[in-house]
Amino acid sequence: MVDLLVSLKFASLPSDVEVLREEVRSFLREHLGNPSVDRRARSWMGFDADFSWRLAKRGWVGVTLPKEYGGAHMTPLQRFVLVEELLSVGAPVAAHWVAERQSGPLILKFGSQEQRDFYLPRICAGKAFFCIGMSEPNSGSDLASIRSRATRVPGGWKLQGRKIWTTNAQHCDYMIALVRTSGVPEDRQEGLSQFIVNMKSPRVEVRPLVDLSGDAHFNEVMLDDVFVPDEALVGQVGQGWTQVNAELALERSGPERFYSSAVLLNAWMDFLRIQQGSRAVSGEELVVLGRFAAHMTALRQMSIALTTKLAAGESPLIEAALMKDLGTEFEQSIPAVLEAVLGSIAPEEVEPQLLRALNYLSLIAPSFSLRGGTREILRGMVARGLGLR
Repeated sequence: MVDLLVSLKFASLPSDVEVLREEVRSFLREHLGNPSVDRRARSWMGFDADFSWRLAKRGWVGVTLPKEYGGAHMTPLQRFVLVEELLSVGAPVAAHWVAERQSGPLILKFGSQEQRDFYLPRICAGKAFFCIGMSEPNSGSDLASIRSRATRVPGGWKLQGRKIWTTNAQHCDYMIALVRTSGVPEDRQEGLSQFIVNMKSPRVEVRPLVDLSGDAHFNEVMLDDVFVPDEALVGQVGQGWTQVNAELALERSGPERFYSSAVLLNAWMDFLRIQQGSRAVSGEELVVLGRFAAHMTALRQMSIALTTKLAAGESPLIEAALMKDLGTEFEQSIPAVLEAVLGSIAPEEVEPQLLRALNYLSLIAPSFSLRGGTREILRGMVARGLGLR
């Protein structure tokens, strides 16, 4: 599917960016091996620290960060190519994903010089993995209603509260937590700040949440008077809302927001090619394939446009919310539609790995519209951006 999209000129990237694509494919041929389709379907939920370290050694973690911190100083469009290739083959990127995509750029933009000097080289070397401390029980995507609190104490702060849907918290080294440093939840966006929390700190408890597929990448994190020093504060006290919005623009705009089911789609296309030797591809299958290709092409063009805005230093929060909403709808539709398409074929005629990948994505797809902001919250943001509410 990626090759098809790349060949379409109206959804293309500059030639000086495209040269990276074959380098990434060569690396993946050497280092990814040949995991099963259902294994690759986990992709950006697949935690493999060894793969992330090898990717970092090649210089492809923290790619947009400055070279002085160990980054590659690549453009966001070059990162787009890298991410597109990793996700299209189902590379296990979860270990470095959050740090590379948003925690590192957040620290670069808002962090102190000491924070940049300490964390960014470790991120680029694949030696510091981050998780996101935003959502909370009874708040979810409504970040302005969070109740976790940081209270001033001598030498720093004490954090009290709970975070939920904290992906891979049980494996990560650090979490950037959004908490209240003043006021009450009714103050909404006012009085919020961000802190870097060492996940090995005393009084940090991580409780895995097992999903329908049997995996436990989601977690609840309990902060029970966790002490963090003054230097753990990211940016300025009370500026957390502005900072987290800049972070969310990075989280919601990239190709990961419509490539979560790409491995399944590619596996189904391979199945159709094999089937051509024994039967004709049906009209229904051709229509489904055409719709998928057209939909993904439009989403890819939107994502490239947003990445171009980010490269220009903009923070397209409303556009990213729309991108995430539409992308989520698409990647959830792939397993739903293919269930019906493959259901018309005798199970023994379908590749078992394809069926296992379909089963996994059917079970996990509901979470796509939770992570990064629920559909209702995102549509509310878009409505406000259009002046409709």
